[in-house]
Amino acid sequence: MKIKILAEGGSMQPGPALSQKLGPAGVNIGEVIQKVNDATKGFKGMKVPVELDVDLNTKNTVVKVSSPPVSELLKKELGVEKGSGEHKKVRIANASIEQIISIAKTKLPNLLCKDLKAAVKTIVGSCVSLGILIESKPAVEIEQEIEQGKYDKEIKEGKTQTSPEKKAEVDAYFSNIQAEQEKIIKQEKAAKEAAEAEAEKKAESAEEKPEEVDEEKKRRT
Repeated sequence: MKIKILAEGGSMQPGPALSQKLGPAGVNIGEVIQKVNDATKGFKGMKVPVELDVDLNTKNTVVKVSSPPVSELLKKELGVEKGSGEHKKVRIANASIEQIISIAKTKLPNLLCKDLKAAVKTIVGSCVSLGILIESKPAVEIEQEIEQGKYDKEIKEGKTQTSPEKKAEVDAYFSNIQAEQEKIIKQEKAAKEAAEAEAEKKAESAEEKPEEVDEEKKRRT
């Protein structure tokens, strides 16, 4: 029996879905969970695809772990918990091309890509929907630059280490972006609250003077 699950790296907990499948077969669920946690402890904090191959005769379970989804690898690499709900408006991180290449090398065996360059473009595509900048630019621009060959040298060399100088630059740029985003969000929130307060004030005024409202309706008709 084969069971596919998405486990929390290193910290999977018992759940009804697994119990319903393994319980009736007489398989020790606690042992299976321990095996999964041991096999995925290197991916702590990430969702990891796992396949359980259960021998119903011996009750033995073989755990096969695949690399986490691209989105999980990106969030782990960049230290963010979730993607942007408005990727065209809110940015959540700023990655270097070296970080993108590193993730592409990790995922390449599981991607339908002919080479590392194609894998890099796949990772960049995920950055678009997550709201991640790359090299202080929108990911869509980086896609075009990859097509034009701008990063061929880094990709060919398989560079995965970002220099301290570049890391400082991308971090500083993103700090400015964050500050500007927070400013805009506060302004929008204040404007929304002001509009709601004005609407509430008008509603209260209408309730207090129903006769005047009725007269106004009569004049309009």
